[in-house]
Amino acid sequence: MQTKIEKIDSSSALAVKIIEGQTSQTLDFLSFREKLSYANISHPEKKKEWATARFAIYDALKALKVPYPGFFKDEHGKSQSMNSQGYVSLTHTPGYAAAIFHREQPVGIDMDLIREKILKIGFRFLDTSEVDFLEKDPTHYTMAWSAKESIFKCQGKRGVSFRENILLEPFEIDALKIKGKIRGTDFADHHYTVEVRRLENVILTYTIW
Repeated sequence: MQTKIEKIDSSSALAVKIIEGQTSQTLDFLSFREKLSYANISHPEKKKEWATARFAIYDALKALKVPYPGFFKDEHGKSQSMNSQGYVSLTHTPGYAAAIFHREQPVGIDMDLIREKILKIGFRFLDTSEVDFLEKDPTHYTMAWSAKESIFKCQGKRGVSFRENILLEPFEIDALKIKGKIRGTDFADHHYTVEVRRLENVILTYTIW
């Protein structure tokens, strides 16, 4: 199972893995609670996505020499470590899964396949000011969606609207960083810098707050 590991600094790392049909890796490192969750996934593709995301966070932690603590989802759907140490975010898209970990700061990560159909649903997640600066290009729209998804995951609470509450500053289609903020909620003072990576036809973004 191919892995790309990026050690961001001494406190954080991310890993991207290709989702494959078969793997020689075992899931022995999972906590008992995670093994139960995995056993309860009936759909074969969902099982592979779930497992590959866990392999990704395992590899990111290994790069930081951090023991794998096991993870669970809280009431907001955000992944939390079972020992309450560090911050994690997981994501997957067709063909890939990824994870990011930081010892001390909240993180968010997202991956999205670039698809033409995103142009038709921009009105659902974009502010009018964002529509004005974005090119009518699926890559540019996917970057905006993914950046907002990473910000949403980083703040970690439900009830935040992509269109109403997350606002991005203008950015070019070849941008490596996107700046954004949350407005109109209890998190209105939260400003984010989102890192952008491109893997073939997939956009990957992450942010550390």
